[in-house]
Amino acid sequence: MERTRCIVGCISCVLRWDLRRMETNPIPVVTVQTTPFDDQRPGTNGLRRKTAVFEGKKNYLQNYIQSVLSSIDLRDRQGCTMVVGSDGRYFSRAATEVIVQMAAANGIGRLVIGHNGLLSTPAVSCIIRKIKAIGGIILTASHNPGGPGGDFGVKFNVANGGPSPDTVMERIHQVSRTLEEYAICPDLRIDLSRLGRHDFDLENKFKPFRVEIVDSVEVYLQLLRSIFDFSSIKSLLTGPDQLKIRIDAMNGVMGPYVRRILCDELGAPANSAVNCVPLEDFGGRPPEPNLVYATPLVDAMKGGEFGFGAAFDADGDRYMILGENGFFVNPSDSVAIMAANLSTIPYFRQHGLRGFARSMATSTALDRVAKAMKVALYETPTGWRYFGNLMDSGRCSLCGEESFGTGSDHIREKDGLWSVLVWLSIMAARKQGVEQIVREHWAKLGRNYFCRFDYEGLDPRAAFYLMRDLEAVISDKAFTSQKFAVGDHIYSVERADNFEYIDPVDGTVARNQVSRNKEYGG
Repeated sequence: MERTRCIVGCISCVLRWDLRRMETNPIPVVTVQTTPFDDQRPGTNGLRRKTAVFEGKKNYLQNYIQSVLSSIDLRDRQGCTMVVGSDGRYFSRAATEVIVQMAAANGIGRLVIGHNGLLSTPAVSCIIRKIKAIGGIILTASHNPGGPGGDFGVKFNVANGGPSPDTVMERIHQVSRTLEEYAICPDLRIDLSRLGRHDFDLENKFKPFRVEIVDSVEVYLQLLRSIFDFSSIKSLLTGPDQLKIRIDAMNGVMGPYVRRILCDELGAPANSAVNCVPLEDFGGRPPEPNLVYATPLVDAMKGGEFGFGAAFDADGDRYMILGENGFFVNPSDSVAIMAANLSTIPYFRQHGLRGFARSMATSTALDRVAKAMKVALYETPTGWRYFGNLMDSGRCSLCGEESFGTGSDHIREKDGLWSVLVWLSIMAARKQGVEQIVREHWAKLGRNYFCRFDYEGLDPRAAFYLMRDLEAVISDKAFTSQKFAVGDHIYSVERADNFEYIDPVDGTVARNQVSRNKEYGG
């Protein structure tokens, strides 16, 4: 009996020693041979492809992640902090695991990841700036469809919290063209549902690699609290003359933010928020906040029960505003009305106004406000990265673009929920509904008509020839002053050009942005 007890005790001791050795064994770093792809030049919003390309092409995702990591100078990369988040679309969890494994192998010291991998694009920008990270990777294809048959995207934001400038995108592309290998820790596993710090010992690394799973909403909520008068908004949503609102998160990443901030924090009833569970396919519809894809919200607003409605895209950087009876506020008017009423926001009363900026495809409604308020107005190409330089240099407080992206210098991304809170702040201060605010704005500063057409699934070759022929037409000197009849109205071409932008901060030039013409008539 004594001998048996001794043998059992020894076996138990050996097992415990083996388990401890397994737990402390360093995770190996593996170098994998690969071949480059010729289609990994990032665009305005990173690299977007059909999900099947990222999921099905061997090493396609790994090559691009390695290109992003290698584009960062080795001295800056070693031991640095990066942020990772996604809009929750299909393939995000698998891609996040690959990013964790490759970040560890490439010398990143710490990753900060949203709970369950979820972080809105504005929240990523906020966290990058808050913790002074070197950058962040966002897994999103914005308003594009999700699911196995949908789209997927990888976007890299730099240290100021904004999208990569052209120089960084070009570095990433150049690395991708000649890539022959990537580094990865394939045995590293992380549970994205477990909040807190997780440390991993790696082979040939002096310090452990750390992953922090953080609350997706908290840091961003703290920032919003410092910008807005929450008590004023809460009174609007809960007082005796309570404004009934309808918010559609479109089954994207914004669900947790809407429930936590608008419902829990600001007192809106829980049934004010719909489609708040993030789904990998966004419930089978494109998560695009417009009159076509947000029809359930439009229909609900037309019923007259709600005084304010809003919808968000998948990653939470874009929005749509509706008033009572479905009154639609177009994106150009929205940013102009925000600009004209920024004095209702404590943040701008404290920091003042430095200037406004808009994409060239946005109407000149904002220009009218800038002129009336005697502040500078900057016209940029489409792409939020162009606003970053203006904000970093202190030239711009508010900016917007034609696709319902609006933001300010509180972060370096467009921000859908921030925009909604601006509108609610204006309504609380003016004690008016959406339509009345818009119509009074038109009466005071004039109305700019704006219409946007989106063409999807075009044959690239046909689109190329169409734009080539259009360029030839408008560059012909005879085109200027031509007259066109629309009903009883005659319009004359005043100016036609191919938009070119010279950055007032660093002098870089962006050419061949878009063909445009300006007409006048009566």
